[in-house]
Amino acid sequence: MTDQKAKRRFRSQDWFDNQERIDMTALYLERFMNYGITPDELRSGKPIIGIAQSGSDLTPCNRIHLELAKRVREGIRDAGGIPMEFPLHPIFENCRRPTAALDRNLAFLGLVEILHGYPIDAVVLTTGCDKTTPAQLMAAAMVDLPAIVLSGGPMLDGWFEGELVGSGAAIWKGRRRLAAGEIDEQKFIDIATASAPSSGHCNTMGTASTMNAVAEALGMSLTGCSAIPAPYRERGQMAYETGKRIVGMAFEDLRPSQILTRDAFLDAIVVNAAIGGSSNAQPHIVAMARHAGVEITPQDWMEVGYDVPLLLNMQPAGKYLGERFHRAGGTPAIMWELEQKGLLRSRRTTVTGTTMAENLVGRESWDREMIRPFDQPLKEKAGFMVLKGNLFDFAIMKTSVISEAFRQRYLSEPGNENAFECKVVVFDGSDDYHHRINDPALGIDERTMLVIRGSGPIGWPGSAEVVNMQPPDALIKQGITALPTLGDGRQSGTSDSPSILNASPESAAGGNLALLRTGDVVRVDLNTGACNVLLSDEELDQRRKDAPPPIPPNQTPWQEIYRSTVGQLHTGAVMEMALKYHNVGQDMPRHNH
Repeated sequence: MTDQKAKRRFRSQDWFDNQERIDMTALYLERFMNYGITPDELRSGKPIIGIAQSGSDLTPCNRIHLELAKRVREGIRDAGGIPMEFPLHPIFENCRRPTAALDRNLAFLGLVEILHGYPIDAVVLTTGCDKTTPAQLMAAAMVDLPAIVLSGGPMLDGWFEGELVGSGAAIWKGRRRLAAGEIDEQKFIDIATASAPSSGHCNTMGTASTMNAVAEALGMSLTGCSAIPAPYRERGQMAYETGKRIVGMAFEDLRPSQILTRDAFLDAIVVNAAIGGSSNAQPHIVAMARHAGVEITPQDWMEVGYDVPLLLNMQPAGKYLGERFHRAGGTPAIMWELEQKGLLRSRRTTVTGTTMAENLVGRESWDREMIRPFDQPLKEKAGFMVLKGNLFDFAIMKTSVISEAFRQRYLSEPGNENAFECKVVVFDGSDDYHHRINDPALGIDERTMLVIRGSGPIGWPGSAEVVNMQPPDALIKQGITALPTLGDGRQSGTSDSPSILNASPESAAGGNLALLRTGDVVRVDLNTGACNVLLSDEELDQRRKDAPPPIPPNQTPWQEIYRSTVGQLHTGAVMEMALKYHNVGQDMPRHNH
């Protein structure tokens, strides 16, 4: 494949084959010699392919990429490219404090600088853990060099005492059992560790599996890439094929701007609903779209994504885990179902060089328990419900995880179906919640809504996964395992809580959650998408005169920068000042000497 003709001169040649600045060419070439690469390779006119390495000991969900990169390199070499691997800022959802959400924009920023400032013609994006996917796609959209996603893949299915235990989901269920006195602390830890039996990211349809499925739905990875478990042999084979394909994309000059269209993002919203995807998909999809110059509106989530059935029987909305999803056909099988019913805009370009419609030919699933036929779904209308009212302008509820018990308790009152009223108990951050949730003086009962604020992009900072608050231990022991919850932060994609979350504007940005007080009554109406505190405008105006809830101080320089540049969750929580930069990979940086 080395006899391919590039559509245009590769940008790396401005570093290594620049006759007008031979002095600079010598400087750029010189230090690459110290690990054995030759001048002829770098001056051959072959594309230099970056491998954005997200795997490290600090990011165990992506650590498989330390091995997969070897196969990517081999694919790049065999296709006539030159691989250059470089590290990304780590993003590990489970361990990063105060939240990994801080790192998405930081990793995006770092990758933009690398792709702009170094002699890279195209890039393989190695994704896995939640925010590693949107961070890299945000950067790829802004730089607009040929780019392709290689997912690391989920872990093998977890098992404990003969039952499937899904990563994340097992912890949320386990902590409820611990609160009920059904298990002790050691068994809780045993269940949690059993849910992570191998390399890879979450084996549930949490944010990691969701965002990798979204990358495939967008057309940014090879067909079938997203769901292959990390330890499977097919994962290494996919790495090799991805390495080969990115070289072809470099010669073709096939860039994200040709792939990341509005149609692609609308299809991603549809796919997210059909798989029971994470509520974190909302800010991430919007963030990627905005950096691609595409507008996604609050109405799009309802008009395009709400009336979509849940087809995937995978935790937390369903029963099974990632291995079976892959064997059942993965994301292409879900999209095949949607394609048959005309829900996709599939005559669009993808990294394969063919259209999404062509990619989906023959992808029907054989496992109809795992991937339901469109007309026999697990649930109807499984997309995000968008809400607004006098407490916020935008929030979402993940309807695919509304349990029958929750529906019977809160959404089935005769004559008032799909609506309820609750008194609220308000917590300022998760420490406040954990310190006080079991205080009998709060009077929390089954008609109580738990509210948490100060958990958004500015308030936390970063926006934290804290809205899926469990009831007090006393209620859990009575069998009430879920209460209505509301917050200006996020929740884990592995959570089965039908929270109202991502509320914007957040309390720290002047949102009306800052005015809410314990004992107020909130009415939620899913028929009209309304969420209101039952107070007059006059009372709300009076409360604005009170001091707002405190905001914790910045602990690092990046936290200060983050807070000063970030927008709200409904607009993707991006660095707003960065949105004016587009196609920066075509704007060559000045020489350094």
